[in-house]
Amino acid sequence: MNTEKDFSPLTPNIVRALNDKLYEKRKVAALEIEKLVREFVAQNSSAQIRHVIQILATEFALSQHPHSRKGGLIGLAACSIALGKDSGLYLKELIDPVLTCFNDSDSRLRYYACEALYNIVKVARGAVLPHFNVLFDGLSKLAADPDPNVKSGSELLDRLLKDIVTESNKFDLVAFVPLLRERIYSNNQYARQFIISWIHVLESVPDINLLDYLPEFLDGLFQILGDSSKEIRRMCEVVLGEFLKEIKKNPSSVKFAEMANILVIHSNDLIQLTSMTWMREFIQLAGRVVLPYSSGILTAVLPCLSYDDRKKNTKEAASACNHSLMKLVTPEDDEDDEESQTKSSPPGDGTPSKKEGDLNGSLIYSVLCSSDRSAVTLDLDGIVQVLDRHLHDSSTGMMTRIAVLKWLYHLYIKTPRKMFKHTDSLFPMLLKTLSDESDEVILKDLEVLAEIASSPAGQTDTSGSCDSSDSKTELYIPGGVRDGQPVVVGSKVTDLSPSTPSMNSYFYKFMINLLKRFSLERKLLEMRGAFIIRQLCLLLHAENIFHSMADILLKEEDLKFASTMVQTLNTILLTSAELFQLRNQLKDLRTQESCALFCCLYRSWCHNPVATVSLCFLTQNYRHAYDLIQKFGDLEVTVDFLMEVDKLVQLIESPIFTYLRLQLLDVEHNPYLIKALYGLLMLLPQSQAFQLLSHRLSCVPNPALMRTTGYSQLLYFFREDPKPYIDYSELLQHFDRVQSKHLEVRHQRAGRSEHPDRKL
Repeated sequence: MNTEKDFSPLTPNIVRALNDKLYEKRKVAALEIEKLVREFVAQNSSAQIRHVIQILATEFALSQHPHSRKGGLIGLAACSIALGKDSGLYLKELIDPVLTCFNDSDSRLRYYACEALYNIVKVARGAVLPHFNVLFDGLSKLAADPDPNVKSGSELLDRLLKDIVTESNKFDLVAFVPLLRERIYSNNQYARQFIISWIHVLESVPDINLLDYLPEFLDGLFQILGDSSKEIRRMCEVVLGEFLKEIKKNPSSVKFAEMANILVIHSNDLIQLTSMTWMREFIQLAGRVVLPYSSGILTAVLPCLSYDDRKKNTKEAASACNHSLMKLVTPEDDEDDEESQTKSSPPGDGTPSKKEGDLNGSLIYSVLCSSDRSAVTLDLDGIVQVLDRHLHDSSTGMMTRIAVLKWLYHLYIKTPRKMFKHTDSLFPMLLKTLSDESDEVILKDLEVLAEIASSPAGQTDTSGSCDSSDSKTELYIPGGVRDGQPVVVGSKVTDLSPSTPSMNSYFYKFMINLLKRFSLERKLLEMRGAFIIRQLCLLLHAENIFHSMADILLKEEDLKFASTMVQTLNTILLTSAELFQLRNQLKDLRTQESCALFCCLYRSWCHNPVATVSLCFLTQNYRHAYDLIQKFGDLEVTVDFLMEVDKLVQLIESPIFTYLRLQLLDVEHNPYLIKALYGLLMLLPQSQAFQLLSHRLSCVPNPALMRTTGYSQLLYFFREDPKPYIDYSELLQHFDRVQSKHLEVRHQRAGRSEHPDRKL
């Protein structure tokens, strides 16, 4: 430095000492500067004071010589001490050169700068708050300083500044938040620790309402929550916990909508539990305010539902979120926007209605009143897209798939009109889900499909949601009449009996596609077919299921599949507890509806001769059963055929056919029943089933022994009377036609097998 330069009012001795390499000499010079500045303060000479500060800043603190910079720093600190309470008038001139030295490459110089700033701030106290942002910016850099002495000095300055902010009521939070939002994304652990500590301090100050600005830096907090340092994560958890307590205390001032999307994007394992906890509280506190963000919430929540016990807390929090969010969807979400706005309008006096306040049990009244209800709309398209994506994803866990199907069912219940617009896109995947490995998933899937097939909204749907070919298809029930007219069910399905609910146009489409799936996936039919059909009988009424499937199978071109499917349906009909009511309906055939049902089933049951006979046994058409068995001599008797006869014999011994076995007591009135059973006996080889049936027939009593007037009256109701509304000769002709088709197909297959190169 040029010692000949004029540095007045600083004396040459002061200048020389400030440039000295020894700290003690620079300290002596600082004491002289302090004395000099005190004199200027006494003289009220602010011009001289500024001149001294300017010399110390430009000629020393910002000098190229390291010892000069050190002298300038200690000199500026001495000026601040001398100024005392008046230092606030010169803070910018004092602080700026010191902060510049924070970036010095010499760690000793950075330490002296930190020490000088500490002295300046200690004297100025609350006067430094207008300069808080530049001080915070400088401190955030020193917090990550590699030198331990510098870091230690910065920590002392940091604590001092925190004390000043805590005891002051003039902190400019609005000016600070943009800086906080910028610096919170630092990846340096020390910088993160520094920022978290400041947020904790500001949040604890009663006069500073940091909650209003939480959306500005909440994302950054969750970023820090995923830090690899356990200590930093712990600090961040404490801060987030304090904010959550504050949110619960003052929900009316919380900007839920602005923070909802922030939560859903954080799915890192380290922060997922906290994110789910916050989300759960948001849904419970804000209620319908979060509905526009429901698709994003579900994206974050649904995968967590399949977690194992290692993440039990996260799974439980996600489950609570899912349940609470589902409860927010109400029938009013199915209304058009205009209808919704009309209903959400307040009464004439402008006072919110009580119903509006009671919309959700945990809804905060003040939140609702402050929200624009007309703007709160369910993001149905987004939700359906998320649900559909999870169904398509093969890696989706079982509990997540179940939750997805529960959501779809809930939406079809609460918002059927809007949901039917999505049915065509969802329908194929719902059918595919029937092949799921989990019975519980299949059961939930069937509930959704059943709701689609039976919902009144599907009957009034005019958006072309069904294929034209399916929507125009009619179900004609052969042999069935009602009031002199054939019973027809189609795009507008009519009731087949007083107990049968109407189905919409999707019902028949569902039945067609279900049978197609069984045809393409024989393993599905073998492993889950009975389970699926039984559940559908509970959900959609057994008569509807059997009526529609019988009609579809009547037109089935794959005769082998038709025979297999009829055998499956027949087994279900004869053995399942779910079919008890339908069996009773068919047992006597005393009504037009029951006769129509029998005729419909019979036509399709003809694909399987043994199943047809069992249907006749069930409906007590013993003479017709005997006539059918007489025709078995003209059929191709295979091992599979004999095995089916064997199973029928076993069924005759089951509780379902108790009434049939009792009817063997009335030999005179049931001769065709006995003849039919003997016909089966003659068909069987000398097997266990043969022995079983032979033993049963040997127990038939002698007619002469049973001829008593009283006993004949007792067995009056077991007589075989002709059934009304049924043309049995036409049914026999239909049986012959169906069996001829089966025989022709078998011959064609045999021909292809013998002559593989021959084209038929």
